[in-house]
Amino acid sequence: MAREVREQRIKTNGIWLNVVEKGDNGGPLVLLLHGFPETWFSWRHQIDFLSSHGYHVVAPDLRGYADSDSPPSHESYTVSHLVADVIGLLDHYGTAQAFVSGHDWGATIGWSLCLFRPDRVKGFISLSAPYFPRHPNLKPLEFFKSFGDGLYISQYHSFVRKYAVKFCGKP
Repeated sequence: MAREVREQRIKTNGIWLNVVEKGDNGGPLVLLLHGFPETWFSWRHQIDFLSSHGYHVVAPDLRGYADSDSPPSHESYTVSHLVADVIGLLDHYGTAQAFVSGHDWGATIGWSLCLFRPDRVKGFISLSAPYFPRHPNLKPLEFFKSFGDGLYISQYHSFVRKYAVKFCGKP
């Protein structure tokens, strides 16, 4: 499969994203957004299936992952930045709308795309992440901690805080 995809880096929203694509460029565009801590490769089976059914399938490595740019500032990873990255990809491919599927973190980006730019989405499939609007009094980490310390997001946060203090001197 890896030899059959076309891989390139696309400039979007001021950064370069690594993108693979497969299928008929004239077919309907399907955009696949991976989760944490994955890459485009997690969609390899879906890429094959969808492209064999006439779709033009595009799967980027999202901002901060694999061969895509990783801006150093945490302020470069807002939902607005991530949605703008996706809009830039749609513009690059010259399509007004696309079918979008997101898994985990990619689903969160997809939900935000639907919320902020519904005019660019033909259909959306969310895997593993239901839509939940931002709560004005509950921080996201507090929400995830309600699932217990074993949840991977809670474990990752603890790991990052520990090593941020060790290597950067601040949490």
